[in-house]
Amino acid sequence: MRSTENSKAVFLADTYALIEMFKGNAQYEEHSRALLVTTVFHLAELYYYLLREHTREIANKYCSSLTDILAPVTLNVIAVAMHLRLANKEQRLSYADCVGYALAQEQGIPFLTGDVQFEGRPGVEFVR
Repeated sequence: MRSTENSKAVFLADTYALIEMFKGNAQYEEHSRALLVTTVFHLAELYYYLLREHTREIANKYCSSLTDILAPVTLNVIAVAMHLRLANKEQRLSYADCVGYALAQEQGIPFLTGDVQFEGRPGVEFVR
């Protein structure tokens, strides 16, 4: 679902995108003003990154600000995601990104990422 005159663009942001927004990457400025959703899997990866690179306080503060954008993940989405991961096992796609991509496809919204493994796939908004 893209933006119209009266609504914001909607994206499912993966961990890469969330980290780049946290860092203030100018390439993600427009996307940071969009309506974002993500999964608990991406939030877990983001928390780990922030804990590793910063502090527990920063991880808690930033991640708690994102809990209201978490989208539920169904068993159907998990099944589609794991089929995708298995079909592309040579690329070593992450569990989280497969789930995010499958959920974005199900919801008809772009999967926002800078992960080169998803560049050129249908429904991907690739930003570096």
